[in-house]
Amino acid sequence: MFRLEAVSYKNILAIERLTLPGNKVTCIVGESGSGKTTLLRLLNKMVSPDAGEIYYQNIPLSSIPAIKLRRKVVMLQQLPVIFPGSVSDNLQAGLRFAEKAPVSAEKLRETLSLVHLRKELNSPAEKLSGGEKQRLALGRIMLLEPDVMLLDEPSSGLDEETEQLIVNSLIAFSNRNQKTLIMVTHAKQVARDYAQYLIEVHNGTVVSQQEVSSDARGD
Repeated sequence: MFRLEAVSYKNILAIERLTLPGNKVTCIVGESGSGKTTLLRLLNKMVSPDAGEIYYQNIPLSSIPAIKLRRKVVMLQQLPVIFPGSVSDNLQAGLRFAEKAPVSAEKLRETLSLVHLRKELNSPAEKLSGGEKQRLALGRIMLLEPDVMLLDEPSSGLDEETEQLIVNSLIAFSNRNQKTLIMVTHAKQVARDYAQYLIEVHNGTVVSQQEVSSDARGD
């Protein structure tokens, strides 16, 4: 799905070679400040490498217009963007920006159920808690059904029980729709339980990348 060749970015990342497979759940782990979030941002063209090349489906990322790429490769940042208006407005916002048709209220409620957000569609989004805003932003991405979901700490701000529910929903959604899920996570248990491919970053370099067997995950 993605391939990085001799990629460097400022003094944050220096990656000789890295492959991220398609149609799998990839977890990126490492200590705070190791460059995990920057790696996600490179995959989405939110930043561009100073040297080297990144390939998406064997096409150089440098040759793909950012807007075109981001309709297929969608990123949720750790602090989600919440727009003025209702829960419904926020769910539909992604579709509007992607120039896709709005969906029915029934579909919106189904999405809220997937992310375990028990709110009415007309509820004001700005009054949601931090964890609720995170779930709302996740729902917005799931409605887009992109080929790739890049998630930076998708379970941040959630308690352990809700974290497990949300990650289970994301994995099920990804597998059911044959999507690629790449997520940065601080939660070692999440990586152990769900990663099909595991990347460890340390001081801006990739120190390991490996497939994880179902036996290792306890499947």
